[in-house]
Amino acid sequence: MTKNKSSSAIFFVLTAGLIWSFGPLVVRNLDNAEQIPWQYSLIRGATIFLILNIYLFLIEGSDFLKNYKRIGYSGLIGGTCLGIANITFVLSITTTTAAVTMMMLGAMPFVAAFLAYIFLKEKISTTTFIAMTIAAMGIFFISYDSKEAGTLFGLINGLISCSAFAGFTVSLRWKKKVPKLTTVSIGGIFAAFSSFLVLYFTDSSILVSVKNTSLSSLHGFLVCSALIMYSAKAKYLPAADLTLLSLTEVLGGIFWVWLPILGINEVPSFNTLIGGVIIIIAIVFYGLNAKRFRFRY
Repeated sequence: MTKNKSSSAIFFVLTAGLIWSFGPLVVRNLDNAEQIPWQYSLIRGATIFLILNIYLFLIEGSDFLKNYKRIGYSGLIGGTCLGIANITFVLSITTTTAAVTMMMLGAMPFVAAFLAYIFLKEKISTTTFIAMTIAAMGIFFISYDSKEAGTLFGLINGLISCSAFAGFTVSLRWKKKVPKLTTVSIGGIFAAFSSFLVLYFTDSSILVSVKNTSLSSLHGFLVCSALIMYSAKAKYLPAADLTLLSLTEVLGGIFWVWLPILGINEVPSFNTLIGGVIIIIAIVFYGLNAKRFRFRY
């Protein structure tokens, strides 16, 4: 892999994580978010599905439909994992603090590294291992004060979301010829349809206020935009590296809900701030040393 492609991949994955980081801020602006997680998940998933298919139609024409026939089991598994990650993220962020949810997502590099080693035989470079170890220290600091703020339900769903997204990331590198954006589209419709079934069988209303519908759609747009960048660059970096770089989501997610000017003022603890600085150090360390790698893909 050329140095330019490596640098481009790093930039786009960092940016994708930063875009995802606005999710907690959007959720905190919902009215009674804890009462509408399934409606939120349905609208967000449907938005991802619609935008992806419009995007694919614009760049490929009607031929994009053929990609659904080429998706294969790796694409179906990846799409299912992404759908589960979307649903459980919503269930987590609506029931606990942003710091707790983001802390659980911070475990993604380790889960991705394990899955990639088992299924893809991807080895972890020395630089990635060191960066992951540094990041683990940061995650520990963030989690240290989160016991009282979080709930068991939020923690469990955060961990499921982390594991499912790691599975999605590994699937992107599993079969390189599988249409990756179609996999993302399947993730969107999986989340939407699953949420619809839950609402239907619990006799709950699908409709929410205009404000909540708009914010749910906005979040879907943000997630979709970032997934396009993330998926497009997945072939240039190992799974562990992809999820390590996307830890900008953890940092931003905590920062935006704290920033007083944005009106949420979910103040992070001192340990959370220390943990954030350590994660930044890990990402910078990786970025400065990544050029030494020689990927053979």
